[in-house]
Amino acid sequence: MSTEVAVNLPLENGSYNPRPPHSPAISTAKDHNQVSNNHNASNEAPRRGRRTPAQWFKKYFWEGQTLNKTQNKALEELDPNAPWHKKLMVKYRLFVGIGIASGLCHIVWWTCAIKYNWFALFPDRYYMTLTMILGGCVAGMTSEGGGAVAFPVLTLAFNVSPSVARDVALMVQSCGMSAATFVIFWMRVQVEMHSIVFCFGGGVLGVILGLEFVDPYVSAKVKKMIFVCVWFAFAFALFLLNRYHKRKTYRTIPDVKPWKIIVLLCCGFVGGVFTAVVGGGVDICSFSVLTLLFRVSEKTATPTSVVMMAWTSLVGLFWRRVIQESVTLQAWNYIIVTAPVVMFMAPFGSILGTHFHRQVLAALIYILDTISLVTAFVILPLGPDLIGMSVGILIFGFAFFGVIAYLGQRMMNDIERRNADLGHVDEDGEKEIKGTANGGFSNKAYQVESSAL
Repeated sequence: MSTEVAVNLPLENGSYNPRPPHSPAISTAKDHNQVSNNHNASNEAPRRGRRTPAQWFKKYFWEGQTLNKTQNKALEELDPNAPWHKKLMVKYRLFVGIGIASGLCHIVWWTCAIKYNWFALFPDRYYMTLTMILGGCVAGMTSEGGGAVAFPVLTLAFNVSPSVARDVALMVQSCGMSAATFVIFWMRVQVEMHSIVFCFGGGVLGVILGLEFVDPYVSAKVKKMIFVCVWFAFAFALFLLNRYHKRKTYRTIPDVKPWKIIVLLCCGFVGGVFTAVVGGGVDICSFSVLTLLFRVSEKTATPTSVVMMAWTSLVGLFWRRVIQESVTLQAWNYIIVTAPVVMFMAPFGSILGTHFHRQVLAALIYILDTISLVTAFVILPLGPDLIGMSVGILIFGFAFFGVIAYLGQRMMNDIERRNADLGHVDEDGEKEIKGTANGGFSNKAYQVESSAL
């Protein structure tokens, strides 16, 4: 069960700020202590008995978006009698954004398709078009890029070279996740800018060095097993994340310090190396560090990872095409038949994912990564050395993510103790010194998310 509690703390005149009306998941509480002690802190009567189908659907598939302050303010101040064009740009901003992102891409694709007869490529490659309907949606709505579907399908199901599959993954993510990135910023969905800047910086270096000095020395079978093992370890990280009951999270990284910036840079570098080898990795590395170590909400971490994967994929594609000049015709043909669906499904998925409950998104990742791992062990002829390497990667991944989760919990406890003594941390992770308002309370809403399985 996931509950967000917005505590309206008293102002100097003793009044309370009204809660933002845009989020159905937010309720008010009169006492700050109710944040951690009572997840049903609203004035409404507690719900009894089983949920109706409509309530169940709303909880897990239409939970509500986390938007930034600018968009929240625009929604709050929208006049019911406003002109139609203003309502369109505020209330129906989602549909406008998807239309712009997908429409511009489709204009370019259809123009080229008619001129160069790209339609002739579909009869022999239609399976990738159908596959990337799911892949594009996964790319937009989860912290795993479109390569999480494209790479295992191409390498395991159709025995395509991992290098070609990696290039296809980079191209798919460059198209679809770039369109999703536009919609994320257009919709003013909350993202973590520190992570975007510093993880992307480390990711650029990791991708370039990985393509030049790591990828040429990794065999095809090893690449396939690295992919499925690392992604399955990431699914384990999500499992750890969902184990914590009534878990408190922040919209952005709280109390940013130099050591946190170094962690983000290193995280981006490692993810960039994985991206250079298998077409993805910086997104799941960033998501894991944000959620497990820094306790940032999945509602922020997921769109943040989408933005970083899009930009990192563009860098990787540029390096492969312009510097190394190694992208094959086979890879180009695959992206031609997948681009039309990816350019719509990725931005659509990026917004759909902000409405889904975290457990729904986590379950989707569990299923996809488990299928990939089992398929790899069944299809690939594995020797003792490859089996040992795979088991080693899994054990290391489990231990690594477990340690991160433990350190994140300790850091959260330290933050809570400091807040009790010095003030509060608001929803954007900024410290507010005690005594700034009447009776030592802040006049900002303190938002946390309490989560339980």
